[in-house]
Amino acid sequence: MNARELLANSLSPDQATRENAAQKLELASRENYPGYMHTLASELANEASPVFVRNAAGLALKNALTARDNVRQAEYSTRWLALDVKIRSEIKDFVLRGLHSEQVKAGTVAAQSVAAIATVELPQGQWPDLIEILLRFVNTGTSVPLRQSTLSAIGFICEALDPDVLSVRADEILTAVVHGARKEEPSTDVQLAAMQALYNSLSFIRENFEREGERNYIMQVVCEATQSPSVQVQATAFESLVRIMTLYYSKMAYYMERALFGLTVMGMKSEEEAVALQAIEFWTSVAEEESNLESDYLDAQEGLLEGDVEAPRYFAKIALPEVVPVLLQLLTRQDEDAEEGEWNVSMAAGTCLSFLAQAVHDPIVPAIIPFIEGNIKQENWHQREAAVMSFGSILVGPDPSVLTPLVNQALPLLINMMSDPQPQVKDTTAWTLGRICENLITSIKPDVHLHALVSALVAGLQDSPHIIANCCWALMNLADGLYELYDLNEEQTGGPLSPYFEGIVGALLQVTETAGNESNYRTSAYEAITSFVQQATPDCLQVVSNTTLKILDRMEHLLNVQNQILGADDRNNWNDLQSNLCSVTVSVIRKLGAGIQPLADRIMTLVLQLIQSAGKTSTILEDTFLVVGSLSAAIEAKFAPYIPAFLPFLYPALKAYDDTQLCTVAVGIIGDVTRALGDQTEQYAQAFVTVLLENLSSEVLNRNVKISILACFGDIALAIGPKFEPYLETAMTVLRQAAALQANPLDYESIDYIANLREGILEAHTGIITGFKKTDRAQLLVPHASSILELAQKVLTDDNSGEPLDKLAFGVIGDLADAFPTGEIKPLLLSEWIASSLVSRKGYDKETKTTIKWAREMVKRSTA
Repeated sequence: MNARELLANSLSPDQATRENAAQKLELASRENYPGYMHTLASELANEASPVFVRNAAGLALKNALTARDNVRQAEYSTRWLALDVKIRSEIKDFVLRGLHSEQVKAGTVAAQSVAAIATVELPQGQWPDLIEILLRFVNTGTSVPLRQSTLSAIGFICEALDPDVLSVRADEILTAVVHGARKEEPSTDVQLAAMQALYNSLSFIRENFEREGERNYIMQVVCEATQSPSVQVQATAFESLVRIMTLYYSKMAYYMERALFGLTVMGMKSEEEAVALQAIEFWTSVAEEESNLESDYLDAQEGLLEGDVEAPRYFAKIALPEVVPVLLQLLTRQDEDAEEGEWNVSMAAGTCLSFLAQAVHDPIVPAIIPFIEGNIKQENWHQREAAVMSFGSILVGPDPSVLTPLVNQALPLLINMMSDPQPQVKDTTAWTLGRICENLITSIKPDVHLHALVSALVAGLQDSPHIIANCCWALMNLADGLYELYDLNEEQTGGPLSPYFEGIVGALLQVTETAGNESNYRTSAYEAITSFVQQATPDCLQVVSNTTLKILDRMEHLLNVQNQILGADDRNNWNDLQSNLCSVTVSVIRKLGAGIQPLADRIMTLVLQLIQSAGKTSTILEDTFLVVGSLSAAIEAKFAPYIPAFLPFLYPALKAYDDTQLCTVAVGIIGDVTRALGDQTEQYAQAFVTVLLENLSSEVLNRNVKISILACFGDIALAIGPKFEPYLETAMTVLRQAAALQANPLDYESIDYIANLREGILEAHTGIITGFKKTDRAQLLVPHASSILELAQKVLTDDNSGEPLDKLAFGVIGDLADAFPTGEIKPLLLSEWIASSLVSRKGYDKETKTTIKWAREMVKRSTA
């Protein structure tokens, strides 16, 4: 079978034919990669070949060069760069020739292929003439398809590459792109491709935006494009304005006053949904940006942030009288036939109102209330639903004292509307009640509202999937909110929900008995059960116990029927159910504590069976490990009998280097188990330390997992005390090497990583010191005291550390001084930096100040 036939079959409607072709193409790429890539490129450039075959060739070529996974991407890049320069040059000539195709689809795929190669080569300083070639195609080409495809290629390259790689050619790229995006461009297709390229290039033309003349011209071109006869060009222009507002907010005042207010309000009124959606998104982004800016500005005013922080320009507040009426009318444009998750102007308008409420606060309320009052009782359901949606959308942002009287007035009406004949109205009402429970729980008076509210929400559990999901969410927020509001704890026998507890949990369990999970309503019900278990007061613990038995019965039943699973959908459903059951089990264990002991055997038996059946399904493994960790914490030393059966499943998870989340959870389990077993951990210590050190030496394991491993050394040392001696030197060497790493002050990600790393090291130091102090082996720490204090000094003199990290450092100083009360490390503790650090500072909370005071006393005693 030749290449053209294989490529055609890769697009076959027949699954078997398609899969067979894909396998043969994959085999060809492995057996003869140079020939495979050359064949694909030549087929892409072949004007005599059917366009669908050319598309398949281009996509196959692109997919052989790009991957979402970083490790695979590195492999693909290395494989491409290892090709003979001559072969690479020929392939590049073919894909560039593909841009010339009169078949627009083939030209677009060629553009993707050009970008895929550029993404690999340009960062390596290769293909230096590419941008020049593309600019020549745009500026001197007479073919509309060529200019269109080339502009698409430029856009794809700008989207994929780091701005620094293209910064040298930014001016030329921008000139070509903006020229094509002008209203004078005769080809709408070229203008659209240019607008899309401009959108993708916005992040790397920051210097151009700093220059007023260039900025004015760019804004003029984009604003004029919003009035294009082409709907696609209009939508892309508004989309570009959204991104410009996010990237260059501080430069926008001039344009807001002269053009953007009017253009975007008119855009929101467009009958073309694609245009209206982007115009709405513009004001959503303005509101979100101003909300974040205001938060940072207020923090700076209070001294919580250093440096000059710009105050917001309050565009949203200024535009409120024009924007809000349009949004309210758009709320009534609901699509009752919309698919689940389908985005439309009504939903976008509701989201925009939510962000506006957070940005402008109280002024949104009087702007909305007349609309609510005028529409909430209308016969037309579109108006009723819009009124409820508008109310639910403004419940976060305005001062609670402004909202509470309105909520008190609205609650009886909203509860009654849970019986509305129109499903959309009931759905939005349930969501709004959930928002009230989440954000304004003080408005709900148990003696006035609770019975009717609970009755309405429980009745909603019999409704359609989406309404059920929102009712579950509302009930979950109600349980969490009332628990926190009334500060319920173990000393209080009951709470406001106690009379309803059994009935609500029973109704939720009934919801979970279904085989389906449309709109995630079954998962929502399990999440609500988890909240009710967590917030259960002592008078409801019997219901919790009964619920536990039902959950374990279901887990056992699922394990018994797993052989009946037929396809991927059944398997996914089975996995989801087991994850839900594990989550509830964890919450039960944490609630009952040591009281879970009578069920420990059954829980561990089921969990071990579930681990065996899960295979490599990491989400199931993570959930089961969390059950194990919570059980070990609850029953502590009584967990020991289960360790031998569990360890064979733990070690493979610790070696799952490519699964960061699973490996992190597995490391956490070691900490949980060692804390639970205490000195009984000694028999497993060597195996634990060995596997953790192996993980630290791995070059592929995510570096954040290694932070958890460092902290885990402290857990083991704390558990076994001086019996950690065989591992002390190795552990301290590793910790000292990690502590030597420094952050790049210009890289926020690096700063954040180093802060997290130091936190893990300090936690390890705390565990090791605590494990050895007040024992006859404490002297073993003396040689390491200097490096331990050196890290504490780094933390306390680094402005990026933050209070939690500072507190750990103070604690380590105190622990070290406490370990040597008779002055063995007195010279180190008399360092000037320690004395100056242990002066209580303004801005720390009470707990940190208490730690400083204790550390100061320990140092004073040790240096007396």
